[in-house]
Amino acid sequence: MVFWACPLSHKPYLRIMSLAILHHLDFQAVIADGHRFPMGKYGLIARFLIEDGLLAPEDFIVPDPIEFDQACYAHWADYVGQVFHANLDPAITKDIGFAVNESVAMRARLSSGATLLAGKIALDIGIATSTAGGSHHARRSQGAGFCVINDVAIAAKNLIASGDAKHIMIFDCDVHQGDGTADIFKSDASVTTISIHNEKNYPTRKIASDLDIGLEDNLGDAAYLEIIDATLHRALEYTKPDLVFYNAGVDPHHKDRLGRLSLSDDGLRLRDRAVIKHFRERNIPIAAVQGGGYSYDVEELARRHTIIHHVAAEFA
Repeated sequence: MVFWACPLSHKPYLRIMSLAILHHLDFQAVIADGHRFPMGKYGLIARFLIEDGLLAPEDFIVPDPIEFDQACYAHWADYVGQVFHANLDPAITKDIGFAVNESVAMRARLSSGATLLAGKIALDIGIATSTAGGSHHARRSQGAGFCVINDVAIAAKNLIASGDAKHIMIFDCDVHQGDGTADIFKSDASVTTISIHNEKNYPTRKIASDLDIGLEDNLGDAAYLEIIDATLHRALEYTKPDLVFYNAGVDPHHKDRLGRLSLSDDGLRLRDRAVIKHFRERNIPIAAVQGGGYSYDVEELARRHTIIHHVAAEFA
C-alpha cells in the first residue's frame, strides 16, 4: 500500500507499508521511578512491533506535537497554557496522578499530534493506529486519571473545524468510562461518544456519554463480546460517521491492575477485530489509539498493547 509523500508534497510521507502506525520516541516520558503508571510500555510496544515483523523502525510515521491553538479547540486556553509551560495548579496535578514536567507535557502534545494525524490518514486510506493516545479522562478544564490533555477530543475537534469530517464517532472500550470525552462533547452534535466500561470502576462520578454501557465485574470473554456486537449495531443508529476513533484499551484484561472485566488475550483480539471489521465493512474509516493498561509485568502489558496493531494490519 502506498501512502504519504515526501516533506515537499501535500502529504508528509511516502512509504510501502501494510499499516500506518504513528510512533514517537518521546511517547515515553520521564516520570518518578516506581510510579504505577507504566510509562516504559510505550518504547516496548514499538520494539515488539518491529520484532514481530509488522514494520521496520523507519516505517513508523513520526508525528509533530499539537500546537496551542489546536489544543484550545478541546480545552480551556488557561489550562492549555499550564500544560505547555509545564506549570500546573497543584490540585490538577493531584487529579492527574503524576507531575507534568516538560517531558510529560511534550508527550501529551505528541500523543495528540499522533491521534490527529492518524485521523487524517484514516480518512484518506481507511485505517491507522497510534502507539499512544486514549487520554479520555482529561476534561475541558483540566486533566485527570493519568490523562493530561484529551488527544482524541483535540483530534476530533480539529478535523471538524478544518472540514475534513462533519461527524465523528468515538468508540471507547477502555475499562474506565470516558468521562472527559463526554464532558468535552456534551453539547456537540457533531461527535457521538460511546463508552463500554466497568461500571464500578474509576471514575466514581461518571459524565454521561451519548451511549454508556456499564458492565459488571468479572464478565469474561463470551458475555463481553456479545455486548460489543450489540453495541456496535446500536452505534450506527445514531449516525453513519465520517470517521471513528477507537480506544482499544487493554485494561479489561484479567491480569490488569485496574480492570475487573476478566478478558483474555483472545478476548481482546476478538473485540478489536469485531470493532474494526464492523466499521470497515461499512466503508467507515477508523483510527485506533492505545488506551489504558496497567500491569506489574510491563513487557507482558506491552505485548497486549500490540494486539490492536496486528489486528488492524489485517484490514490495511
